[in-house]
Amino acid sequence: MIVDLNFNSQEELFKRVKPALNAKVMELHRLGYSYITINDVWNYLIETKWKKGKDLTLSDIVSNILHVENKSLDEYLKGKLAKTRRTQYFDDDII
Repeated sequence: MIVDLNFNSQEELFKRVKPALNAKVMELHRLGYSYITINDVWNYLIETKWKKGKDLTLSDIVSNILHVENKSLDEYLKGKLAKTRRTQYFDDDII
């Protein structure tokens, strides 16, 4: 049986593959990458693996999620962090 799965938005696709994203994040947390979130995995794949992807199947997307290289994802996040402006925040209401 062939099922035609079309998604109207990336948000709809994200919701559909969220169980796979959760599974990958749980694996990452067990391996010591406790700071990596579902959004980090998704954004990494959107910006790297799927940037030029056309006609990806749902099974391709799920496979990419489950088999993303942990070290590459970690390096991507560290690179993103290095590009962000990190400053101190002051809140006079705390003191």
